[in-house]
Amino acid sequence: MLRFPLIVLNFKVYPEVIGENCIRLAKYAEEVADEYGVGVAVAPPITMLSRVVNSVGIPVFAQHVDPYLPGSWTGSTIVEMIKECGAVGSIVNHSERRVLLADISMVIKRLKENGLIPLLCTDTVDTTRAGAALYPDILAVEPPELIGTGIPVSKAKPEIVVGAVDVVKKINPSIHILCGAGISAGEDVAKAIELGTEGVLLSSAYVKAKNPKSILSSMAESAVKAWEKNQSSR
Repeated sequence: MLRFPLIVLNFKVYPEVIGENCIRLAKYAEEVADEYGVGVAVAPPITMLSRVVNSVGIPVFAQHVDPYLPGSWTGSTIVEMIKECGAVGSIVNHSERRVLLADISMVIKRLKENGLIPLLCTDTVDTTRAGAALYPDILAVEPPELIGTGIPVSKAKPEIVVGAVDVVKKINPSIHILCGAGISAGEDVAKAIELGTEGVLLSSAYVKAKNPKSILSSMAESAVKAWEKNQSSR
């Protein structure tokens, strides 16, 4: 279902992802995935989830899901809803949608029970250690102060990436680890993979780009080269 290296594109709720623009960005992502043989997944707004799933063949994540069972939870989004839409999983605990630790555990449990993939976000080595103990399928470390800045975590704070990779490998090496925050160019993706991750999570650099397909193509090409280099050195 997922292939690595993996580039996850969080569309958030920018003006650029409303309506048909959301479909266009998802289709660009699919084209790049096919052209470069790299994993690309998208996380559109909840109102566009079904439409995007029905428009592309790449994995589609929800941006958030609540920990509740079906019932009287007005305005909530539950796991069964995103599964019915065709999502493969959900981002959990993004820095813009923090979740209590007990709820993180419940969301991960409910996603897995429904055959879906939890992509857990953390922000430090310590929170990564705690998050890895909850056994998500994917963990993305993102210092929130770098999100949207264009200053990549893989360059500004490589020690966080290296530390996160180390603790995840010690706790559960089956967890796939990504990094995010400030990722905006192919060289940022390559550096992230060189530091031991299996890909990146990003948003505005793609969504707000004048030529999003070109930006993503550069990232995909860099990801594949860095991945092949890492594999050959093992």
